[in-house]
This record gives sequence, structure tokens and C-alpha cells, in this order.
Amino acid sequence: MNQTIKIAAIVPAAGVGSRMQVGYPKQYLKVAGKTILEHTLDKLGELSELCKIVVAVSDSDEYFSALTLSDQRIMRVSGGSERADSVLNGLNALSQIQPDWVLVHDAARPLVLADDIRTLVSECVSHNEGGILAAKVKDTIKRGHTHSIETVPRELLWQALTPQFFPYEQLKHALEQALSKGVSITDEASAMEWAQHSVKLIPGRSDNIKITTPEDYDLACFLLAKQRENKSND
Repeated sequence: MNQTIKIAAIVPAAGVGSRMQVGYPKQYLKVAGKTILEHTLDKLGELSELCKIVVAVSDSDEYFSALTLSDQRIMRVSGGSERADSVLNGLNALSQIQPDWVLVHDAARPLVLADDIRTLVSECVSHNEGGILAAKVKDTIKRGHTHSIETVPRELLWQALTPQFFPYEQLKHALEQALSKGVSITDEASAMEWAQHSVKLIPGRSDNIKITTPEDYDLACFLLAKQRENKSND
């Protein structure tokens, strides 16, 4: 990464993860002795170039304070009712630091690799435009409700992943304006697209999955074990 630019990270972690059906936020499920959130923060912690790692957590969250987090760059801020609100709170908390760029990464994506993040950062900075990690859609895609209406051509379809990486001021302004106008924001890229900023698609590993359902959790347990095994063999 370019050492002359200042980069911070934001991890929105205020969701409850109701689809996991465990009675508490899914980011606190444990895998190999650590919570999903701890694994995610460990991955970001591998990036020494980050000046700050902001975690947006619900004010009613009673689990975060019990985590053992040794990285002094981690800072807790209040999460919002929606993802975009949490990210904007994180951006506002960074106002005194004024980073040049900001990474936004899902709390429930602990499988991301540092090499993919470095590729994202390098590509975006060298072209001076924001971008996201993404994976080309491999399956045949159908459109419909209870019955298939049509098969959707997949040649131009990508699955959006995280991190998503944008200039700090651009992202902050785009989110503020979109939220003030009631625009539906599903991720940071959607806010930037609405504000008519370009969003680069940087190919990333498709196993950078977001843990949303029990099936995702089982798969993540297996994949994290494989990552740890590969790392110990290096």
C-alpha cells in the first residue's frame, strides 16, 4: 500500500442477524475459540497501513466490551438503525483524523484475505477512484417470485463483496446526501453510484462469504480451519 496516504477502516457491527436464529448478534458466534467479529478484526489488523479501525456497535450491545482486543487502533462508536447510519457515524468519528481513504468491511466476513484488500487499495489509489471487491456470478440466475419468469444473462453480473474502498470525503458526502433524500442504500457502492461516482470492480476470492445463515456458519468454520492450516504450513 502507498504509505503516503492515510487509510482508516470502518466495520458496521450493529446488526442483530435474525436469520442466524441464535438469540444474539451473529458476529459473536464463536469459531475456533474466537468470535466472528474478532476473526474479522484480526484480518484487518494484519494491515499495518491502517491508522484506525472503527467498529460501529449498538449502544445496547453487551458483548463487545467483553472481547479481548489488543489492537490499539480499534475504536468503538455508536451504531445506527441501518448499515448506512452506522457507516456515517464511523465517518463522523474519523473527522479529526481526516483520512484520505476509508475501507468499509462487513463484521460477518472473517474470511477476507489481506492480499485481496491490498489489491483493492492499490487498484483504486493508482486509478484515483473508489471500488469494491467483487466476484463474477457463476450460477445461472432466474428472475421471479414463486415461479421463474426469465433467465437473466450473467455476463455483466457481479456479487458485491467487502471491503469497499472510497475517498473519505466523497463517501461521507454521498451518504449524507442519499440519507437526507431517503434513498435506499444497501452498501457504500450504492451511495456512490447514486452520487454518480465511479465504482471499480476488483475481482476477489468468492470464498469471502458473509455469514448470514446457519449454513454459512458451517461453511465458514470449515474455510477458516483451512486458512489456519495453510498459514501454519507456510
